Amino acid sequence: MTINKLTRQLVRERAKFLCEYCHSPEWSSADLFTLEHLLPQSLGGSNELDNLALACRRCNERRYNFTTGIDLESGLESPLFQPRQQLWAEHFTWTADGVKIISLTSVGRATNNRLDLNDELHNDKFIQRARTFWIQGGWHPPQDDSCEISI
Repeated sequence: MTINKLTRQLVRERAKFLCEYCHSPEWSSADLFTLEHLLPQSLGGSNELDNLALACRRCNERRYNFTTGIDLESGLESPLFQPRQQLWAEHFTWTADGVKIISLTSVGRATNNRLDLNDELHNDKFIQRARTFWIQGGWHPPQDDSCEISI
């Protein structure tokens, strides 16, 4: 079953047009962001509004149908961040310069590891370069996000 236009628009507006994982702005993409199934359809997830999140292509592809990741600090498996049930700011913050996402919890670390939110596993750092550009333009980090940690 396809997702109708109204549901797509509601998800986009609810997310403030940001990827609900890496907080990249949708306007920075050449394509509209995708709708991510928090409980993947392959695992029985539905197209109901509370099972959908707005995700940029890179986060959507890296999440795939995973619901857990490894917290590299503890070495244990942890659930991934759930935008419908959890607040982003309780699990993540930005470095003082706004270029990197810092994980604050096991959920944040597992999500950061699984989705490689700072492109550190892939060594291309493309997302960090894009964020630097957005910062220069005054568009990043998102207005409601905090930048508290210097590294």
